[in-house]
Amino acid sequence: MSRPFSAFRANARDHRAGILVAALSSAFGVALVGGVDVLGAYIGGSSMGEHGSVQIALTVVAGIFFVVAVYVGAIVTTNTFATVIAGRTRTIALLRLIGSSARTQRRSVAGEGLAVGLIGGTVGGAAAAVLALAAVRVLVVTGAIPEATYPVLSIEMVPPVVAVVLTTWLASWVGSRRVLAVTPMQALGAAQERPAAVVRSRGRLAVSLVLIVVGAALLVFGLLLGLGTFVKVSATLASLSSYGVLIALPGGILSFTGIVLAAPFFLPAVLRAVGLLLGRGAAGRLAAANAVRNPERSSRTAIGLVIGVTLITMFVVAASTWQQLIRDASAREPGMYEGADQVIGGTLAVFTVLVGFSAVIAACGVVNTLSLSVLQRGRELGLLRALGFSAGQVRRMVLAESAQLTVASVATGLVLGTAYGWIGAQSLLGMIPGGGLLAPVFPWPFLAAILVGAAALAVVAALAPTRRATRVSPVAALAVE
Repeated sequence: MSRPFSAFRANARDHRAGILVAALSSAFGVALVGGVDVLGAYIGGSSMGEHGSVQIALTVVAGIFFVVAVYVGAIVTTNTFATVIAGRTRTIALLRLIGSSARTQRRSVAGEGLAVGLIGGTVGGAAAAVLALAAVRVLVVTGAIPEATYPVLSIEMVPPVVAVVLTTWLASWVGSRRVLAVTPMQALGAAQERPAAVVRSRGRLAVSLVLIVVGAALLVFGLLLGLGTFVKVSATLASLSSYGVLIALPGGILSFTGIVLAAPFFLPAVLRAVGLLLGRGAAGRLAAANAVRNPERSSRTAIGLVIGVTLITMFVVAASTWQQLIRDASAREPGMYEGADQVIGGTLAVFTVLVGFSAVIAACGVVNTLSLSVLQRGRELGLLRALGFSAGQVRRMVLAESAQLTVASVATGLVLGTAYGWIGAQSLLGMIPGGGLLAPVFPWPFLAAILVGAAALAVVAALAPTRRATRVSPVAALAVE
């Protein structure tokens, strides 16, 4: 145990965002357990508590929230470690040059990931347990939920912390796989990103396509099951109708994993097209060209924002569609869902807080990846300064990259999030009495807030490291190893 922590202490500055992501993921899981227990007690005391399907749906939704949170945290951690390794290429190569093996270096990085998971998971879980108690009191005082005895703390809060520690460790192992490709000769150069031909390999494309196709098939199958399409076709399939969301969930994870893997193939082209639309000046053209010249860096940075926008949009569209489904069902079946609006309001109040956790997890990934990416380009920015670019032009170039990142990522995330959110709501509640097929419900104020928030996040994440990078003289920047 001492060896992982010794490597962690030596590179602690690189892992601040990783610890924060692990802490937030752990806090999310612990808060989710407490939130479900409180909502279960709340719904059990209302008229809707007589309907077991509502409590089952709540448990299923909670499980989905936790799986999604862990999945998002794992992707963010993987991206973070991949970015950190890109900045350490020269150091790792020097260690290889003096006799260290690639596997030894990878084990060292994975050990750092274990330390990050242990520290972040423990701190986040403990903080969430305390905040859960306070949050229940606030909800009671404000009238969001009635006065009662709510079970908040339980042994069930431990598994989420353990899951976060293990997934962070695994994510660091996956993110550090490029260590195996670092050669001792790279110690003599300044290469940090892999060539486009290596990133866009046929094997990667084949795997991503298989994941997307299989995932999409499961999503469609889960949707059709949730809508009761097979009730009159097969008794076996009819018995699975209430489990549509459990089939759609792995479909969503598989398909989105395929999209993440395929990002270097399509995101750079999207970024370049958006960049060309945003400006024709030298800074704008260079920003657009950078997206294609460094597909790994541009896709890794963009996918973080895509994850965040997809996640928030999915939850918002799913919640709005779910709310409308309950209201429509209540209108068709009078008396069955008496008091539904009050329960929906309390449920959405709690889940809004939980969605905020997921949004912050994704936002941390965006800020960290973009900031590290800019700081690791010191030699590149110094070369531009030496060739005649002013500090203002360099800043405009980075801001142009941030702008194209925002537009491309938000557009992609809105499409994916709407699809996932709508399928999730329909596959979960399509078969309730009085339910049925409903078009996606778009809460436009929330979607506008997503756009503004994403733009502000990308700009803020790029400004500070760009300012630090441009303060260094061109000669000093070119001399940085």
